[in-house]
Amino acid sequence: MGKATTSETSQKRLRLYVTEDLAAGAELVLEPGHSHYLGTVMRRKPGDGVLLFNGRDGEWLAEIVEAGRKQCRVTVTSETRAQASGPDLWLLFAPIKRTRLDYTVQKATELGVRVIQPVFTDFTAVERVNLDRLEANAVEAAEQCRRLTVPEIREPLKSLDAAFDALPAGCHRFVFDNGEGAEPAATVFARVQRDEAPTAVLIGPEGGFSERERGILASAANTHLLTLGPRILRADTAVVAALTLWQAVLGDWV
Repeated sequence: MGKATTSETSQKRLRLYVTEDLAAGAELVLEPGHSHYLGTVMRRKPGDGVLLFNGRDGEWLAEIVEAGRKQCRVTVTSETRAQASGPDLWLLFAPIKRTRLDYTVQKATELGVRVIQPVFTDFTAVERVNLDRLEANAVEAAEQCRRLTVPEIREPLKSLDAAFDALPAGCHRFVFDNGEGAEPAATVFARVQRDEAPTAVLIGPEGGFSERERGILASAANTHLLTLGPRILRADTAVVAALTLWQAVLGDWV
């Protein structure tokens, strides 16, 4: 068998998200959770390599110089990938039950979302959101999918009005709902001009939008009402379908 290439070797190495600055020669003491994971769970030893990223400085190879149960120390050696920014893609959604919410955040991270914004709509059934849990899911997904950034998890907003007010100026708004006037998503995406403007994908709540919210959607500028087909999809399924379709037509996959 031939010798593995640098790219192949990098893909097999563990990746960790850190908050410290990354540069050649930097020495880092990893946080207790990472130290336990490397030293105890994965049984890494001094001399082994690990990939690090912080969302700012690209991805770097580091060498483990101390691997203990409570402390792991590494030295940053070389850059493996330069920092790159993906699309300015926002996901707005009504909170759902915990396991499905975990899945939603994981898949949104894998599919390139930059900002994850929970929104309490009129018919949202869930009353609270554990932001620490969502952030942990986003970090883990970014580590595993070789993404160079971790999406920003924002505090839930109390209404659809507040969510729309918080969006960047000039933002394209794609609202997924099977209500009256919704067009097939693929048709709308095909006719929308690809540009650098931010994009917001809003997944309707499990109970649907209220009449008051439908009025907001009907009058909002630069807003497209879309459908993913004749079947009623669960909210977490709709997130994956909508983001995948957007990426395929308008995102950084083209």
